[in-house]
Amino acid sequence: MAIVVNGEKIEESAIKQEVERLRPDYERVFADQDPKERESQLLDWSKENVIERVLINQEAQTNGQAIPPDQIESALAKLKEQYTDEKQLYKDFGTEDDEKIKMEIEKQMRVEQTLDQISKDVPKPSKAAIQKYYEENKEQYKSGERVRVAHIVKYVNWQTDEETAYREISAAHDELKNGVPFEAVVDKYTDCADSGGDLGFVSRGQMVEEFEDVVFNLGQGQISDVFRSRFGFHVAKVYAREAAMIPSLEEVKAQIVEDLESQTRSEAIDAFIDKLRSKAKIEEV
Repeated sequence: MAIVVNGEKIEESAIKQEVERLRPDYERVFADQDPKERESQLLDWSKENVIERVLINQEAQTNGQAIPPDQIESALAKLKEQYTDEKQLYKDFGTEDDEKIKMEIEKQMRVEQTLDQISKDVPKPSKAAIQKYYEENKEQYKSGERVRVAHIVKYVNWQTDEETAYREISAAHDELKNGVPFEAVVDKYTDCADSGGDLGFVSRGQMVEEFEDVVFNLGQGQISDVFRSRFGFHVAKVYAREAAMIPSLEEVKAQIVEDLESQTRSEAIDAFIDKLRSKAKIEEV
């Protein structure tokens, strides 16, 4: 079913395209919803998105200021730089010359100009608002637990079989048990001697699970037993640990200001689109 917004027809194909654009994230977020209800709501939201884009585009083309030709030419040149094959650019825009592309660029620039105009008077967040937002959302800025770790590794691959790799890593571990400094054993045995095997500080999620399961359970200064990961055999040493921590307001203030300004800008744009919609003639045909 097509929709007509202020005399401009939106084909059903445009709505279906929006449905498919939203579907992956939508189905992930609403995975527990009844499939029929979810599909119906997805369609409704897609229609709303398309209608809102048409309304703001109509406003931009009707009341927005003309874009200087040199700005359009500059934008076209930058767009062409993104394509190694210029033919693909024309194919993507469904044209054989630059004129249609420049028309699309001007339309988009008018929309951006209109959105900027709508939100130009959005106030800066107050100190109280920043403090309140920090208190309510500081957990989201929390940094995870970190360990500074080094390792000795013997890879299991086409060059080294399982038995050989294990024999060599075991020899390295025996030297450690006999008091040889870890740093000396790394240089002698490891397949990855960069920085003395020092991986620096790592957070959970950075390394493979089987590696993290060992190193995040070691104390500061402790050396592991031999363990296996999908890459081969390791012996790891933890040099330092940092507990998970919530940063101070000053440390995240710039990000909070950016988040609040973005939120206020979105609210201003939503209110403006609601105003356009209240005056619009929208029909399903």
